[in-house]
Formats: sequence, structure tokens, C-alpha cells
Amino acid sequence: MAGVWFFNNGVMRLENPQAEVQRKALVHLPTGEVISSYSSLERILRGLGWERYSGRDPDLLQFHKHSSIDLISLPRDFSKFNSVHMYDIVVKNPNIFRVCDI
Repeated sequence: MAGVWFFNNGVMRLENPQAEVQRKALVHLPTGEVISSYSSLERILRGLGWERYSGRDPDLLQFHKHSSIDLISLPRDFSKFNSVHMYDIVVKNPNIFRVCDI
């Protein structure tokens, strides 16, 4: 674990100031576009053969490919889109996306 341990009145706490400022971004490698909305992500995914999947959970935005069993599940609220979702997209679309620190 990276960070600094602080001891105060017998209480130990780990602080990592870089973790607070380091954010992740999903980048479309062929164009260099940083994904900043679901509309841009959906446009790229559709071009790769992904289609919207009409699941039963209203809080999720899901995509699937007819040629695979993969399913991408994202929170409908883009503000909740995080690095876990980004890495899921990267794994299911090798050499197309990358997660970068911003």
C-alpha cells in the first residue's frame, strides 16, 4: 500500500494524497478520444458491433455482441462510471481502449 501512515492518540491511519487527485479516463486508442459521455462511448461500441441490451435493471445501461457471450454493464448515471467499468470495456475490446491517469 502506497501512502503515509499517521499515528495520533493511538489511532493509526493510512493517507494517500495521490489517490485523491488521480483520476482515470477511458481513451479510444484509434482516435485518441477521451470518453466523456455515454453517447460517445455508445457510438464507438456500436461501430465495434455492440448493441444495447434491454435488461431488466433500470439502473443499468448494458451492451452485448451477437458474436460473443460478453455483456458490458454500466451504471445509467455517467457520474458513477468508474475505473472498474473502464477496465471491463478494455478487457472485452482489446487494443481498442486504454485506461489512463488524468
